[in-house]
Amino acid sequence: MSRLADIPLSVLDLAPIRQGGSIADSFRESVALAQLTERLGFTRYWLAEHHSIDGIASAATAVLIGHLAGHTSRIRVGSGGIMLPNHPPLVVAEQFGTLETLYPGRIDLGLGRAPGSDAATMAAMRRDPRAGVDDFPQRLAELQGFLGDATPGQQVRAVPGQGTRVPLWLLGSSGYSAQLAAREGLPFAFAAQFAPGYLHEALRLYRDNFRPSAVLQAPHAMVGLPVIAASSDARADFLASTARQKFLNLIRGAPTQSLPPVERLDWTPMERTQVEQFLGAAIIGGPETVRAKLEHFIESTGADELMINTDTYASEDRLASYEIVANQRG
Repeated sequence: MSRLADIPLSVLDLAPIRQGGSIADSFRESVALAQLTERLGFTRYWLAEHHSIDGIASAATAVLIGHLAGHTSRIRVGSGGIMLPNHPPLVVAEQFGTLETLYPGRIDLGLGRAPGSDAATMAAMRRDPRAGVDDFPQRLAELQGFLGDATPGQQVRAVPGQGTRVPLWLLGSSGYSAQLAAREGLPFAFAAQFAPGYLHEALRLYRDNFRPSAVLQAPHAMVGLPVIAASSDARADFLASTARQKFLNLIRGAPTQSLPPVERLDWTPMERTQVEQFLGAAIIGGPETVRAKLEHFIESTGADELMINTDTYASEDRLASYEIVANQRG
């Protein structure tokens, strides 16, 4: 029996900035992708918080979530994620309480604890370099308090936010968030789109340690992974050179705007190994290849939901990739 036909599929978007394109182009292309994937039946459309990265335009994540929610009508829109140590929990609650009030029943709040940038940018945002390192559970509890019902004697309230109960997810690429999500009875999303090495162990830790909660009675694990689907295996592999160049430039400390695909990459054996480690979970191919690999991935991980990130240079190739994936569901 095909699990691909039944499992929810969602979208992870970093609002990539294309070489020769503009940030305004990126936002328009995100709207087009959100509208297409809504029509195709995708469940969620999440945006990731990153800062001071020349190839990613989703820094003001809550603002962009509101923009995309306003251009769609059904698909859930949320963060994958908001880096909680970068923000006071009260401010996050106010932002997402506002979004939930504007778009009721359609907003998700995925939370991470990484800086979403380099050390210098982190210092510019957080001031305190230890923020979120040891106190992430306390910040999470504070945020939960601002989104839940107000308690007697509560001096500070999130307005909007209080009582909205925006659904929370914990995101991670290691065992820390997996175990915290299990302890808190929250859904968990693993970032295999760039850190697949710890995937199976993190999922095991989450499932083995899960405690039912008021919001979730059984573990729910979503896995993010790179997918590039095209008309043929050869075409998909060619398009995937854009993502490979991006990770190669990340390793080299070079600009990471999306570059046109190329037939071959000029990289050392060590660089190639590093890039392949980043993209270790990537599913790249024509329709039949993608279907078979997605089925195998679902079977091997037991994922309850997949969140697909497709990184191509041309917007039309990105749109086509998601459409091909949707068509493989039978």
